[in-house]
Amino acid sequence: MSLKPWREIAVPHEDVLKGTFQQAEFAADLSRVHDGTATAEYQDPSLFFQRTFITEGMRLLLDSVVKRLSGKGGDPVIQLQTAFGGGKTHTMLAIYHLANGKALPSDLPGVPAILDAAGVTELPRARVAVLDGIKSSPNQPVTRGKQSVRTLWGDLAWQLGGDEGYSMVADADASGTSPGKTVLQELLSRCAPCVILIDELVAYVRQFEEGKALTGGTYDSNLTFVQALTEALKAVPTAVLLASLPESDREAGSQRGIKALASLSHYFGRVQALWKPVGTEEAFEIVRRRLFTTIGDKLATESVCRAFADFYVANKDDLPHETQESRYFDRLLHAYPIHPEMFDRLYDDWSTLDNFQRTRGVLKLMAKVIHRLWKDGNNDPLIMPGSLPIYDADTRNEAIQYLPQGWDPVLERDVDGERSEPVEIENRESKFGSVQACRRATRAIFLGSAPSTSNQLVRGLELERVVLGVVQPGQQIGLYKDALRRLGDRLHYLNSANNRFWFDTRPNLRREMEERKRRFQDKEDVFPAVRERVQRSLATGVFGGIHVFTASGDVPDDWQLRLVVLPPDAAFSRSGQNLATERAKEILKARGEQPRQKQNRLIFLAADYDNVSRLKDQVRSMLAWQSIVSDIREMKLNLDQFQAKQASKSLEDAGEALRRMVRETYKWLLAPMQEARPGKAMSEVQWEHFPLNPGALNPSQEIERVLKENELLITEWAPIHLVGVLKTWFWKDEIREVSAVDVWQKSCQYLYLPRLRDDVTFQTTVGAGADSRDFFGIAQGKDEGRYVGFSFGKKTSIFMDSSLLLIEPVTAAMFAEAQRAAEEARKGATPTTGTGTTTPPRVEDSAKPTYPAVPGATSQQPPKRQFYGSIELDPFQAKKQFADLVDEVVLQFTARPGVKVKIAIEIQAETETGFDDNVQRAVKENCKVLKFRSAEFEQGE
Repeated sequence: MSLKPWREIAVPHEDVLKGTFQQAEFAADLSRVHDGTATAEYQDPSLFFQRTFITEGMRLLLDSVVKRLSGKGGDPVIQLQTAFGGGKTHTMLAIYHLANGKALPSDLPGVPAILDAAGVTELPRARVAVLDGIKSSPNQPVTRGKQSVRTLWGDLAWQLGGDEGYSMVADADASGTSPGKTVLQELLSRCAPCVILIDELVAYVRQFEEGKALTGGTYDSNLTFVQALTEALKAVPTAVLLASLPESDREAGSQRGIKALASLSHYFGRVQALWKPVGTEEAFEIVRRRLFTTIGDKLATESVCRAFADFYVANKDDLPHETQESRYFDRLLHAYPIHPEMFDRLYDDWSTLDNFQRTRGVLKLMAKVIHRLWKDGNNDPLIMPGSLPIYDADTRNEAIQYLPQGWDPVLERDVDGERSEPVEIENRESKFGSVQACRRATRAIFLGSAPSTSNQLVRGLELERVVLGVVQPGQQIGLYKDALRRLGDRLHYLNSANNRFWFDTRPNLRREMEERKRRFQDKEDVFPAVRERVQRSLATGVFGGIHVFTASGDVPDDWQLRLVVLPPDAAFSRSGQNLATERAKEILKARGEQPRQKQNRLIFLAADYDNVSRLKDQVRSMLAWQSIVSDIREMKLNLDQFQAKQASKSLEDAGEALRRMVRETYKWLLAPMQEARPGKAMSEVQWEHFPLNPGALNPSQEIERVLKENELLITEWAPIHLVGVLKTWFWKDEIREVSAVDVWQKSCQYLYLPRLRDDVTFQTTVGAGADSRDFFGIAQGKDEGRYVGFSFGKKTSIFMDSSLLLIEPVTAAMFAEAQRAAEEARKGATPTTGTGTTTPPRVEDSAKPTYPAVPGATSQQPPKRQFYGSIELDPFQAKKQFADLVDEVVLQFTARPGVKVKIAIEIQAETETGFDDNVQRAVKENCKVLKFRSAEFEQGE
């Protein structure tokens, strides 16, 4: 969508374009116009009315004054009481130019229509008196012609009637006492038609101290004069008074000013007429006439405004409700080329500030804004809050002069400028930079939130209004919302809550949090917090124990299945260096100083390497919020109620984010395993790794699911699988039975055997297999070659103790058959022994073969009590080989009580050239220190 930029349609006045406008030019000065020293735009009646938009309030006033001066009614006294900068003086100037008759009414734009409405064909020329409360001094007489005038009534009389008029109140002027109502009535009658304009009367009266007389009279005499004057005006049908009073006590100034305002309001209130102040819609036209000469292309103007209005309707869910009304299109037209939201923020928000005059303040600020945008070639269709050139020093200074101290760093860092955070974000991310999304958003938020105060119940600018102040037809609203989210994470002075955004001169809690994050160290603070969160999230379930960040010496070496959670600095990565498996291997290998026996009882849970840094950052954020909330409770941190609630909410959010991050990070299950085949060497320890689902509701159940589905853990075991293990590793050669407990214990020790949940699982499998002749027979022991408590293919109770034997099925069948034959023989004429009992069948004992996979299996041979072994080491790898030798062989003996181990090392070295003295001396000294029993060099053969 191609829309004409505002600069191609609306042309600013020359002084705005060149930046030559003066602040004073925006201030209408009634006294200077009366003295003939004002600038042309105020002094010349025609030029003044050309640049003046006659508001509804002004039209009503002019109508009343016209009727009054023509003797057709109208109000005798009109009080102009509006907010600071509400257009009072400008309205008085309009009446001044209309009444004094220096220009024909037909030459004053807008005036003929007023005369017609009032039914006045010819407006009489009136005498005009101007009393300026700021220019006049209560204790300094002024010279009028040949007269020295002391008081307001003296000055009024001279301005209306010259020397003759002054003579009527000369005595009262000299004595400082108010003339009577009759004298004032006669003065007004002689000088009628007449207009009296009194500006800033409170500023004059508040200078009098009660009980103290000045040249201009006393406090009471001036109040009496006002009362007498207002009463006299009612009796003169062609005389009118307009007086301006401040709207609030704040504008009245001191306590005397407040008292003077109350008294004057009382006297004027008895006869005053109401006056409607300038409305926001009317202010559009006032500002436009003062800042722009013409609006050229009407069709292009309507096209731009229609495009905005249609865009707002199409995106109604993201914008304020008033943008959906048909009259919003009219507002866009009336305000063009300035967006109505810009006026709303200035008139509704900024006008609440001390010293910011509603009309004059807006004119001054907008003049600087338009000058800078024109100079920079701004091509926006409308001048919007997002267009505000805060980067410009003049514009920035004009804005912050009305604000409390402390806004400079806010603007420089968080709002606009080359070194600001929004600019940095836009430079890094082109999607934001292409439309200046970050800067436009921060400018709009500043304009809408800067005038707010910390004690406001509801602070900030709604998201819908931020969007209204920045987005243009054809742009994506979501882009600005993304920018706001990014800004919320990065800016130090930006606050947000309940879908509202605002800037504050105090750094937001996020900055405090970011600074506190630096206090926390990994080992001392972060890892313990992660440990506590992980511990809290896991239940034992299938595990006999869960060991979070536990040293190898504190992980028990027993028959229970255990989950070992590795710390964040031992994270798992599919590629690159794998710290997790290295740390897990250390724990798997030893328990402290002792070698670990039950290696097949450990499962490991490891963090994802790519997520660890984010996890640690989130922990630091949570700890920082925790410390802030703690300091608030202990009154160590002075925050307002909103910030205290925000801190508590942020702590909750950080805790919830940490819970999710822990699940996303601790996502790898690691299980050690070895491959082995009978008669061949075992492989090195291998690590199977499987990811967990971070979104699972119950982490413990998710771990159990992954273990079961990948057969890392067996909770239900079929007898046929047990038989397969028995045939492969236990029933070998001449061995035909094996201790059930020994099988269970070996499965807990060796990584190539199945990993069962517990001994109950094993016992259940044995019980299920004992019912059938397909798997094994069982016996509760063996005595003199005979099975005791033998059962084969029958339901029987299983007692898992050291005497329970699992018998190879062929052997069990043979023994069962022999047992049956013996039983039949006993029932028949079977020979008996000398004791008269039948001899039960005998199973020949067989020696247990040696096989590497299951050392220490059941054997009937006499125990072997000694071991001797020798090995030659590579002299260049001797250090590593000897360490392996100690770990793999020596520790097998030293770990068992009562085993005496003796290690002797024999070193032989020879050279054809002979060893020099230095070598001999070094070796002998070192051998002496190491306490060699013998160390000699020989000549050799």
